[in-house]
This record gives sequence, C-alpha cells and structure tokens, in this order.
Amino acid sequence: MMRLTKPTLFTNLPVTCEDRDLPGDLFGQLMRDDPSTIKGAETLMLGEMLTLPQNFGNIFLGETFSSYISVHNDSSQVVKDILVKADLQTSSQRLNLSASNSAVAELKPESCIDDVIHHEVKEIGTHILVCAVSYTTQCGEKLYFRKFFKFQVLKPLDVKTKFYNAETDEVFLEAQIQNITTSPMFMEKVSLEPSMMYNVTELNIVTSGDQGESTFGKMSYLQPMDTRQYLYCLKPKPEYAEKAGVIKGVTVIGKLDIVWKTNLGERGRLQTSQLQRMAPGYGDIRMSVEMIPETVNLEEPFDITCKIINCSERTMDLQLEMCNTRTVHWCGISGRQLGKLTPGASLLLPLTVFSSVQGLQSISGLRLTDTFLKRTYEYDDIAQVCVVCPFLNNEC
Repeated sequence: MMRLTKPTLFTNLPVTCEDRDLPGDLFGQLMRDDPSTIKGAETLMLGEMLTLPQNFGNIFLGETFSSYISVHNDSSQVVKDILVKADLQTSSQRLNLSASNSAVAELKPESCIDDVIHHEVKEIGTHILVCAVSYTTQCGEKLYFRKFFKFQVLKPLDVKTKFYNAETDEVFLEAQIQNITTSPMFMEKVSLEPSMMYNVTELNIVTSGDQGESTFGKMSYLQPMDTRQYLYCLKPKPEYAEKAGVIKGVTVIGKLDIVWKTNLGERGRLQTSQLQRMAPGYGDIRMSVEMIPETVNLEEPFDITCKIINCSERTMDLQLEMCNTRTVHWCGISGRQLGKLTPGASLLLPLTVFSSVQGLQSISGLRLTDTFLKRTYEYDDIAQVCVVCPFLNNEC
C-alpha cells in the first residue's frame, strides 16, 4: 500500500563565498552544475525539480485520502479467485473503499492486481485502512490474509463564531478562521449557507465602481497560525419578516462552507454543523426605530417613526406615555390609547421630539402599558441622534 500525494518542490542549501576568499568561484561553479538549481538563480533554495513523498505525511480533515494498493503474486504458481477488499475503519463507522467487489479469475506468477481508492476524510482521530486478500491455490485450498495501515487525521482549521443581534431582525455573524497547519493555505471560498428563513449578505467585499474586491486582497493566502475574520449579515426573508414570534424563536442560522488549497493545489473542504445563536429576549412587546434623521438642530422638533410588534400570544390593548428626560423632550399628548394589537401584529407610530442639549443624544422615555393586564414596558436608548447648533461648527 502507498499513499498517493502530490510531490513537493525540491529545496537545496546554497553555499556561497566572496571571490577573494580561498575557494574563489568553486562553490558557484558547483551550484551552476547542479541540475536541481534554477539557472541564473542558483542561490535560491527552491529548485525546479519535484520530490516524491518520503513518508506518509499528514492527513487533514476535509482532504481527499488517496491510496495505491497492489497485490503481487510472489510464488511460482497460478492462484485463482482473488478478491481484494479495502475497508476504512474510523471511530464511528467502517467504510468499504474498494472500486470493485468482484473476484479476479486468476493471477499468474510475478503478476499483480492494482487498485486506487479515494475517500474524503470527514472525521478526525485514528483511521485504520484494512486490506484483505482472499484467493484459492492450485490445490483448491482457500487462503486469506489481512494487513492494517494506521494513520491519524488532524484538524486543519480552528473556526470560532460570534453572533450579534441587531435592534431590527438582522443578525450579524463573525467567523474567525485560523490556519493551525504548518503550511500556508489559499482560501478559495468561505461562504455562509443560510437557513430557510434568512437571506445572507457577505460583508467581506469592498465595492469599487462596478466591481467588488475582497477585503483580503487578490491573493487570499492564510499563513500558518494566522487568523482571518469574515462577516455576514442575515436578514429574514419577506414572508417571515413580519412574523415576530417565528423569527424570535429561530436559533439555527446556517452553516459555513470553507474550501482551500495547499501546496501544488491539493484541495480541502469543510462544512460546519448548523450554527446556532441564543434567541434574543424581546419580551412580550418589541419597539424599534424605523426612521430617524442622522443630524438635527438644537431645540428644533424632528419626526421619528417607531415600530411596535406584539411578540406575545395574546391580544394587547396599548397605551403610550411619553416621559421627558434631561436632554430629550416629547411633543404631543402623553397617555393616549393606541388600540388593540393582536399576536404577531405590528404598528407604525409617528412621534415628534426635540433635544435641548448638543452632541450625540439617546432617544429615551417611552412607556407602553397593556391595559388588559395592567403591565408596563419601558423603553430607553431605542436610538441615537446627533444634535447640532445651526450657528456653530459642530461635530458628533
């Protein structure tokens, strides 16, 4: 049995000296005569020749394990009904990798049966390749033997994820991917496959004109022990966006699909399990700001639009109270009735407010009361606005 891997570039150790030294040009001439060096660049360690693997090497999760199996008849007799079987034993299952399960009629002396097997490695830990051969001698005696080849499958990447729940129903996913192998990787693709309720937007591309360029540049290499961060934004699909109760309980976001290449183009692929977030605790009723200006003038009223969503499973009869703070003052009637709001329903609420203090100010002081249960919900810091004086040069 022999593992099939791509060769590596041959490296040599150049030895040089100055012309006035005792060896003179001797070392330089030896390097120019060396067939493994690059002509005109003999002092580079990298050569033009390829080197076949000298050992089994490392096998990483997500790569394709390929092996060449050869059964050779060393005897002087013809054997019949030769059946070669290759199984891969992992910690959880046993897989048959043989391309054919039919027996070869006969095998003459000094002849061989060759087979090549492939398997995409999906588990880490100890793997055992079991090669079993059964055959029949000329005397009709059936014989059988097995050989075991043990190897370890290592983890190539360390993936960590963080979720950020926005005030709206958007979810931001930050994925940190670290190369924990000893060689550089070319990151061919890192994408997020969202669950059925979400659409995803990749935030790792900078748009320049009509074209987008990756934030990591054109050559997306990840050096050993380096970490790279990817950011994605998930938004509920339109048919689920208004179902606050449904989106509230969704914890499954999707899974990451990572494809990379190592030396000389060997490809690996990993898919994470379904990523799960902690469901946000909106409570019975949720309030968010749908529209607010970025900059307003000091002591000048401006309009905002709030959205109220009933996240409970009962109908509410809502009353709105507007409480002034030290910096924010509401315009309008406080204590007015908003009416009944059924489960999952939403309401757009236009309000007018002004600020008496300059700078970045938080919109606070709203209170909702469910008159059915006499339950009160207070909302502070629902949004921020930059307040400037129109007569001064202001910055927020």
